[in-house]
Amino acid sequence: MKVRVKFRKNGAMRYIGHLDVMRYFQKAMRRADIPAAFSKGFSPHMIMSFANPLGVGLTSDGEYFDMELTEPIPSKQAIVQINKAMVEGMEVTEFVQIAEEKKATGMAIVAGADYLSSLKKGALPADWKDQVDPFLAQEQILIVKKTKRSEKEVDIRPMIYRMEVRGDAVFMQVATGSVENLKPGLVVEAFCSYLGIEKESVSFAHHRLELYADGGGDGKRKLVPLAALGNEIL
Repeated sequence: MKVRVKFRKNGAMRYIGHLDVMRYFQKAMRRADIPAAFSKGFSPHMIMSFANPLGVGLTSDGEYFDMELTEPIPSKQAIVQINKAMVEGMEVTEFVQIAEEKKATGMAIVAGADYLSSLKKGALPADWKDQVDPFLAQEQILIVKKTKRSEKEVDIRPMIYRMEVRGDAVFMQVATGSVENLKPGLVVEAFCSYLGIEKESVSFAHHRLELYADGGGDGKRKLVPLAALGNEIL
């Protein structure tokens, strides 16, 4: 059977890269006595895939990976066992059964994410909160996106689904996944440019709140949390 695991990544663990996080969970599953399934062949490995790896330095309450089990284990029991094997900064919050189809994996279906971005260094204009709505009301939000080989101008406005002020932070819901993927850092860079601030003068902390699949039809977007597509194992 296939399961989807949701977890938090905070504190010092935000500096751990994706490959190390994957190795960490493989060891944690063994310590927690979770009946994980392994691939066949000369070099067996735990069958596990992450929905959308988090960048180094970011924290999150909404990370996911899918894995296969050799036998069922109740969701509540699995969460307790895994968290006993965890270190500070990592915590499993959900453990649900998902569909067997390959096209239903988190990696294949992730389509959006929520982020909360707060100022870490520097200063913003006194009226910055009043500028969020006009910024989002623009028909185009052009940025220069750099790759290893080139630079190109990209309109990120269609990839920003929501953006609003929450306290002293900026909440945003953006496109995420293999088709379109917008990092929160690019959004705040564009916003700072709109405010007339040099991006080097400020820095932000980004916290991922949730990852979504698109459960809409007929071209209408309807974002659904990845854990909501599974069922609790009793």
